[in-house]
Amino acid sequence: MLRTVSIALSLIAYPAIAAPVEAQYVAYAAGISVVKLKADFEVAPASYRVRLAFQTVGAVGLLLHAAQDTVVEGQFAADGRPVPTRFFSTGTLRGAPRVTQIDYRASQPRVRQLVPPNEEERETVPDAQQVDTIDSLSAMADLVRRVNTTGRCDGRVTTFDGRRLAELQSHTAGRETLEPTSRSSFAGSTLRCDFTGKQLAGFRHDASAKDRDLQHGSAWFAAVTPGGELIPVRISFQTKFFGDAVMYLTAG
Repeated sequence: MLRTVSIALSLIAYPAIAAPVEAQYVAYAAGISVVKLKADFEVAPASYRVRLAFQTVGAVGLLLHAAQDTVVEGQFAADGRPVPTRFFSTGTLRGAPRVTQIDYRASQPRVRQLVPPNEEERETVPDAQQVDTIDSLSAMADLVRRVNTTGRCDGRVTTFDGRRLAELQSHTAGRETLEPTSRSSFAGSTLRCDFTGKQLAGFRHDASAKDRDLQHGSAWFAAVTPGGELIPVRISFQTKFFGDAVMYLTAG
């Protein structure tokens, strides 16, 4: 559901997030809160761990109950590329369990668990198209690392989540000031990163032409404490279930 959000930190002498960072968010669509999310980032010079946990809330939570807890662990290659070692996600959608476990060996993701089986919902992504892909949380770690080490957002990755293959691109949009709002704990100067996501394979059996459209979004990065690391303080994105949505930092 929130794979677009997940677009979203090298190694050698570059600084990274020195200590674990926790942040909490609430997403709004059509003026109402729809999702609560908690993110944990641990990015060391040679390794990373990212965890996201979300659940639908309010009226949407009653109509479309969904919850998911996802974690990835990985390392940074000598050239700064994120190299995941294990991705695990568990949750529910409309009361039905969802589980994904992916291990990585020699640039090839190995799907160890997938509940429900992919064949029930989607076309299978060929093994050849999975080579050199990463998961969406590793893409987020790469973006956060890049923002903190270079002050820019520019990059492109291909992701595979066990079901879908997608290409994510991000580019630097410049500095932007966010005005105070009761929905967020942050206001002030930010670095804006615009991104796009396009699904390439693994479409649902009942997919429409719209499922192949390019999706657009933006993420605003800032330090929430003096001298702290830059983290997303606001994210706008498109969803299939809610339409356009905006996620606000509420604690971090």
